[in-house]
Amino acid sequence: MKFPKLSWKIWLLIIVLIASALVISPSFETGVVIKSVEKNSTAFDQGLRTNMIIQSVNGNAVKSLEDYSKIINSIFPTTNKTSLAITTKDSEFVLFTDEPPRVTVANIPNTKIKTGLDLSGGARALVKAENKSLNSNELNDLISVTSNRLNEFGIADVSVKQVSDLSGNNFMLIEIAGATPTDIEDLVSKQGKFEAKIGNDTVFIGGEEDITYVARTGEQSGIYACDTYNGEEACSFRFAITLSEIAAKRQAAITSNLSTDPTNPEYLSQKLDLYLDDSLVDSLSISRDLKGRETTQISIQGSGKGITRKEAYDDATNNMKKLQTILITGSLPFKLEIVKIDTISPVLGKEFTKNLILLGLIVFLIVSLMIFFKFRKIKVTLAVILTMFSEMFITLAIAALIKWNLDAASIAGIIAGMGTGVNDQILIMDEAESNKNTSLKERVKNAFFIILSAFALVVVAMLPLFWAGAGMLKGFALTTLIGVCVGILITRPAFSEIIKLIIKE
Repeated sequence: MKFPKLSWKIWLLIIVLIASALVISPSFETGVVIKSVEKNSTAFDQGLRTNMIIQSVNGNAVKSLEDYSKIINSIFPTTNKTSLAITTKDSEFVLFTDEPPRVTVANIPNTKIKTGLDLSGGARALVKAENKSLNSNELNDLISVTSNRLNEFGIADVSVKQVSDLSGNNFMLIEIAGATPTDIEDLVSKQGKFEAKIGNDTVFIGGEEDITYVARTGEQSGIYACDTYNGEEACSFRFAITLSEIAAKRQAAITSNLSTDPTNPEYLSQKLDLYLDDSLVDSLSISRDLKGRETTQISIQGSGKGITRKEAYDDATNNMKKLQTILITGSLPFKLEIVKIDTISPVLGKEFTKNLILLGLIVFLIVSLMIFFKFRKIKVTLAVILTMFSEMFITLAIAALIKWNLDAASIAGIIAGMGTGVNDQILIMDEAESNKNTSLKERVKNAFFIILSAFALVVVAMLPLFWAGAGMLKGFALTTLIGVCVGILITRPAFSEIIKLIIKE
């Protein structure tokens, strides 16, 4: 039997499917992954860190979150300190403690596909201003700044909204998908007040009033040195900022009163001290050439520490990103107090996933039967099923690649894209099998003219939802757009070539 020569369009589909499988990267690794480790705890002091994979505890294999919970619960509570041997993927840690390790763990993700708040859960914090009752306008300002800060920090699938209790007190409710209580506490518990001082005089603060530009990429931002100090790794970062004219004049006025440092004549007698939430982050020497000079270019520096070089590098990167975010957004208008913080159980969870898979199988079956009854060809039916699966698989891979958190609405968008695909495939088949006095190539070309028109309408309808929408609307719009773009660029052309091969037979 002679194997038919495949078109480049079919080969493109095959290559993209293989690439999608590599992007999704299904994992068969067992154990639990550490999501967070409480600082100043025995676990942290002994070297346990986030993203480590625990494979056994005291010689007992840990294959899932349930296994880990059973083992820990069988050991604790205990009145006496006990030795706890935790084996990770790369090493072993021994904790001598009388309480469970202060770590948050989760099952290892089966793939790189990220799920949203309603599927995978996350963390929720109920927040209020410390020692102050906020009115609606003040709370809206707080929500706006908090949202900007979380967005600048790169947090995905975050919900920040106003809630009230029966007494009329206003609170801010923050929900972040895939986060732990420790994560959300680190992000929102502090006001994020940044000040640069010379002595007791404030030169500039975080926010657009004093800072007009913050470098975040390129040569003006990054880690520039790593070294070992007293047996601990440390990495230093720096990035450039641009001051407003008002802040530059303020700096010139303050430095004009300084003298030269007698021990180091190249610098002025006082340093530029950087404070974050009233804690000294770093002190920068001021060149004597800057005395009384209105300069707008400043270099901000800091560092990060860790047991390993990679840990120190990551800590420095996180510290730099946090500082850049606060310099861009400014401090929160009020000092915050977390009233309650807890973990959100998935709203839809495993039952939703099971039902979704079952529904998908039913839809596949119904569509397949309808296609078969219409065209009476098993090869056509298989071609439609292959195309539906391909579009869904490639869309999921793109979502994993851009690290988009899939929620129920996003999945609805994938289904909508698949439905559009089935309509287009039926149109291609109808045109291909029509009795018009034209060539097969011309008939398929006519089908694609209609398909492109429908594609344009979908894009026009979805773009406003993506750019102006929020929450569920944005997820639905994005996955729908991805699905129809995958169809028009990859799967529809490949399907038309497959149909040509079937008809020629």
